[in-house]
Amino acid sequence: MIKSMTGFGRGESCDDKRRFTIEVRTINHKYNDIIVKKPKHLNYLEERIKKEVKASCSRGRIEIYVSMENINDQDVFVKPDMLLAKSYKSALDELAQELKIDNDVTISSIMRFQDIFRIEKAQIDEEEIWVLLSKALGDALKEVLHMRVVEGEKLATEIINRSKIIKSYVVDIEKLADVVVNEYRKKLKDRIENILDQTYELDESKLANEVAFYADRSNITEEIVRLYSHIDQLQDTITLDKAVGRKLDFIIQEMNRETNTIGSKSADIRITNLVVEIKSELEKIREQVQNIE
Repeated sequence: MIKSMTGFGRGESCDDKRRFTIEVRTINHKYNDIIVKKPKHLNYLEERIKKEVKASCSRGRIEIYVSMENINDQDVFVKPDMLLAKSYKSALDELAQELKIDNDVTISSIMRFQDIFRIEKAQIDEEEIWVLLSKALGDALKEVLHMRVVEGEKLATEIINRSKIIKSYVVDIEKLADVVVNEYRKKLKDRIENILDQTYELDESKLANEVAFYADRSNITEEIVRLYSHIDQLQDTITLDKAVGRKLDFIIQEMNRETNTIGSKSADIRITNLVVEIKSELEKIREQVQNIE
């Protein structure tokens, strides 16, 4: 079954150290455009994230938002620079001795020198991070795919219904095709007889030639046959379980081309009106096809 390119999904995963929250948003796009927004320290995982997403979504603009929260402080350590701290302490003692003032150096006073502390991050197990992140990503993608499938089913139903309407219009045009030629023959003969004297003998062979020329010029049999074929292709393609958006778009273009040819060949107002109706339905289908993967 076809899938829409519109979807949203959210996934979470956590262990005793950190929690990942991932949101995935997808909209229609001509190609497969994947945007990953994440903390800088996770840049090394970007290609793995994109590969995972491509396996599920072959077309559309896909935006992935990755958020990571540390549950405890195991990833960060604060360590004092003991050599620097001793230097500060020695300098303060010397200052007190030289100035003959009380030496009231305490831990609080030492802590004012912020450069004696350095913040270090613990080494991170990259594979452990990926396992946790990919679980949240997988859950988010499942929701996205479910939404895309549900929306795709709705689009498929609407497209099939509109293709049936188009087919009914083509049937009506096919019925009119032969009638139009016969009507043209009668109208041409009546017009000639009204213009000419009633005693004038009408040359039936010339009339037949004119009617044959008109019939050949306005023959739309090939276009009708191709339209029927395109309608069948459209309905068959919709049932395929793969990305078919581009193929559907091509079929719609071909249907539109055959319809335009029918309109340009026929001067009959009834066929012209049916052509207008077909083009209206094709435009509605085309709008839906733009959102199909």
